[in-house]
Amino acid sequence: MKFIDEAKIEVHAGKGGDGAATFRREKYVPRGGPDGGDGGRGGSVWVRADRNVNTLIDYRFARIHRAENGARGMGSDCNGRAGRDIELRVPVGTLIRDETSGELVADLAKDGERALLARGGAGGLGNLHFKSSVNRSPRQFTRGEPGEAKTLALELRVLADVGLLGLPNAGKSTFIRAVSSARPKVADYPFTTLNPSLGVVRVGEASFVVADIPGLIEGASEGAGLGHQFLRHLSRTRLLLHIVDLASDDPAKDAKVIAAELKKYEQALARKPRWLVFNKADAVEDADARIRKLVAQLRWKRPWFKVAAISATGTDQVCKAVARELARK
Repeated sequence: MKFIDEAKIEVHAGKGGDGAATFRREKYVPRGGPDGGDGGRGGSVWVRADRNVNTLIDYRFARIHRAENGARGMGSDCNGRAGRDIELRVPVGTLIRDETSGELVADLAKDGERALLARGGAGGLGNLHFKSSVNRSPRQFTRGEPGEAKTLALELRVLADVGLLGLPNAGKSTFIRAVSSARPKVADYPFTTLNPSLGVVRVGEASFVVADIPGLIEGASEGAGLGHQFLRHLSRTRLLLHIVDLASDDPAKDAKVIAAELKKYEQALARKPRWLVFNKADAVEDADARIRKLVAQLRWKRPWFKVAAISATGTDQVCKAVARELARK
C-alpha cells in the first residue's frame, strides 16, 4: 500500500430537521390545540484513531464526508428522528487542523482516541412551544439549524521512540534492518527510502520503536529533496540517531549539513537529544583514528558509536545504550 501522510477533506454535519406546525384533529376534537413536534438534530462527524489503519490514503480519494440530516417534526407531538453520526478512522498519530483558521482540532496520539470534527445542527421547534394564553393556535415553528462545515488538513506523524536521520546512502535502512525485523529497501543509490519505515527493537525485556525517514540533503528544510516531507515524523521521537557515513569524502561536513537543516526546520527538533552513529567502519582504514578526528572537528560532547551496519557490527552496543537512555527518561 502506498504511504500517504497528508490529506485534505471536507466534513459536513447534518442539518437539524424543521419543527412542525400541526394541530390536533380528532373526531370529537375538531379544534384541538397545536401538537407539532420538534425536528431531529443533525448528525455529527467524529474521528477515531485506529491502530489498524496505517495511512491516510483513503482520504485522498474520498474527500467529502457528510452526516445525515435530522428528520422534520410531525403531528401528535412526535419529534423527528435524529440524523446518524458518521465516524472517520485515521492512523494513530494523526494531527487535524482547520484549514481556514489553522487551529488544531485534534491530536490523536493513542489508539481509540475520539474527537468531534463537526457538530450537527439543532432541530427546529414545533408550534407546540409557541402556545400561550393569548395565542391558542400558533402557526409559528422554527427551522432546523445548519450543521457545521469545515475544510480540514490531516497530517500523520508516525509514533516512534527513536528517529534515524542522515544523508542519502548513509546506511539508515541498513541499520534498521540490522537491529529490527523491518525490511526497508536497501540499494547503492540515493533516495532508496521513499517512505518512513518503523522497526521494533528488543533489548532483553525492553523494546522501543525506531523510525527511518528518507535521507535529507542540504536545503531540505526549504523543500529540497525528499526528506523535508518527513521531518515532521521526527517531532514525536525522544531520541535521534544521526547516521554518518565514515566512507564519505567529508563526513564532518555531512554531519554539519544535517544539524543545520534540523535547526532551520524547527528549533524544538534541533534541541532533541542527538547521538552520532559512525557507519561503514569496515569500509575505511583505521576507522578509530578517523572517528577521533571527526569528534574533535565537530567538538562533539554527546554519545557516539562506531558500527558496520551491513554486518551488524557494533549495533548491539547502540541498542543497549538507547534502551538505557529511554528507561532513564
